[in-house]
Amino acid sequence: MLRIGVMVSGGGTNLQAIIDSIADGTITNTEIAVVVSNNKKAYALERAKQAGIEAVCISPKDYEDREQFNQALTDFIDSRSLDLIVLAGCLVVLPETLIKKYTNKIINIHPSLIPAFCGKGYYGLKVHEEVLKRGVKLTGATCHFVDAGTDTGPIIFQKSVEVLENDTPETLQRRVMEQAEWMILPKAIDEIANDRIEVVNGYVKGKLHAAQ
Repeated sequence: MLRIGVMVSGGGTNLQAIIDSIADGTITNTEIAVVVSNNKKAYALERAKQAGIEAVCISPKDYEDREQFNQALTDFIDSRSLDLIVLAGCLVVLPETLIKKYTNKIINIHPSLIPAFCGKGYYGLKVHEEVLKRGVKLTGATCHFVDAGTDTGPIIFQKSVEVLENDTPETLQRRVMEQAEWMILPKAIDEIANDRIEVVNGYVKGKLHAAQ
């Protein structure tokens, strides 16, 4: 059974997609051990509580400096014996020590087709605003492993979404979530939970299993 921790900063729509996918069997062999937010007011924490999942806020605002926060976050993650950390709309920068300790055990969902519209400053609604500003016709979402860079880790899945002429950043954001994010994030978790993928030389590959 894959024990996952989900890290969120806002409403938790991707968290809800994971909860629902475990409930309906889209994600198998997986349990959500804890939900962590850097934002005390994040509705994602309420979603977790409603689903009977431990919900914890660990905010940089509660510590004297970033180093103390980083240590507290790392210590908490370590205490939960997690097999996978899922960043589902998490806007806090993870400590480099945590990323190194959990190499290829942290995944993120990003609202664009990486390497387009990614990196520092590209997150949330800002991505969709830039997509519309540039007149892009095709966007989407990417699920990838997290490394020391920003949106630079090995890509697991991508799914494209058409940009419509009458789109606003809000309508595009919603459609990318519904048609891409809520599909590829649960799929990636299920693949990892069932040992069907691995990272080889910086790329995600499907595993070949011998017949039982």
